[in-house]
This record gives sequence, C-alpha cells and structure tokens, in this order.
Amino acid sequence: MPGKLFEVTHTDEEWQRLLTPEQYRIMRAHGTEAPGSCGLNHEKRAGTFVCAGCGQRLFVSAKKFESGTGWPSFNDPLDGAVESTVDRSHGMLRTEVHCSRCGSHLGHVFPDGPPPTQLRYCINGAAMNFLPE
Repeated sequence: MPGKLFEVTHTDEEWQRLLTPEQYRIMRAHGTEAPGSCGLNHEKRAGTFVCAGCGQRLFVSAKKFESGTGWPSFNDPLDGAVESTVDRSHGMLRTEVHCSRCGSHLGHVFPDGPPPTQLRYCINGAAMNFLPE
C-alpha cells in the first residue's frame, strides 16, 4: 500500500479534521476499537455499511453475521470495495483490510468464517457508517 494513489486523498491534517479522534486512530494509524464498544456490532436492519472516511459502500447487511468477537463481522465485501495487505504488527501474521477508495484501515480478514466464503471480515465499527434501506 505504501506509495499507492487512492481516488480519495487528504493530507494528515485534513484527515484529522474530517474524522473523530477515534476514527483517525483506527483508520489512519491502524488502531482498533475495544471489542463490544460499537453500536454497529448490533445493527440488524437492512442496509449498507460504508467507509467513514470516504463513503464508499463496503458491505451489505445480508453478509453480516454474529461472530462473538465483539466487532461487526461480514463474510463477503462488495466487489472491489476493499483491498488487503500483510500485517506483521503485534508479533502476528494477519491480513489487513483497507478501503480501496481512500486506503483507510478497516480491520482484518480471517479464514474462520461461515460458508460460502469461510472468511470473517472483522471490521472496526468506528471505521464505518450505516445507511439503512
């Protein structure tokens, strides 16, 4: 991801003005929220989850499932909505997920999800907004 040009770009100062301090820490500094701390974890209505940084559509509610982890979990993003990179932080090897439009950190994807994809996109709720149908 270093050096990649995204469709939506801002200076660091602009990101700090556009995002809340928690969103900035998660989305631009690759942080995470405390498990169970986000209301989107319990969102059950039909609708779409979008990037809090640029508004790109990321996941539809029909692909959301209860993983028991404390973060909103999905088994499939919308086509082209997310990209991934290798994350070797914290002494682990994980796959980081970021918005393909603005590059903001969203969370991680793990191979322990339900069929049909067997994937669990574990996404920080603070990195998204919800648009009900």
